[in-house]
Amino acid sequence: MNLLITPDITVNELLNEYPQLEDKFIEIAPVFSKLKNPILRKTIARVTTLKQASVVGGVEIGELINKLRKAVGQDEEIVTQFKEEKESGKPNWVTVKTVKFEYDASIDINNGMHPVAKVTKEAEALKDDEIYILITPFIPAPLIDVIRNKGYETFTEERGTNVFATYISRK
Repeated sequence: MNLLITPDITVNELLNEYPQLEDKFIEIAPVFSKLKNPILRKTIARVTTLKQASVVGGVEIGELINKLRKAVGQDEEIVTQFKEEKESGKPNWVTVKTVKFEYDASIDINNGMHPVAKVTKEAEALKDDEIYILITPFIPAPLIDVIRNKGYETFTEERGTNVFATYISRK
């Protein structure tokens, strides 16, 4: 039986089962062209769910799932959009706390290194009045989920084309 495409499967699972969907994935959101890099494919794709990929790609989860399902002959499904809470401007904690670390992970990501271990370790060293700024070429949805699950708060803003700053602080 073929893998049913749902928001909770990883990009790696999807592309292992349906390698022909790589080009469709890139067509849906060009940011996914990074999947052509075999190192990124082996690292980030293994931990990124389609739900998280929809955030990274700026595509509604229902649209992503149904386009992929249609491409492999699966029935469309009504998929509820997973809404991130939208802030109107930066939260107060971003503007009043001191920057302790700033890490531009773009080069590491492009070389296939996943920054989650480095960011998690450095975030543990934060004091209550400090923040960590992570710079990435896309919204790092899987990393944000990991950090939030460890009890931190986050805020992400777009600083330019393919430049995102994610602020991390202790709650």
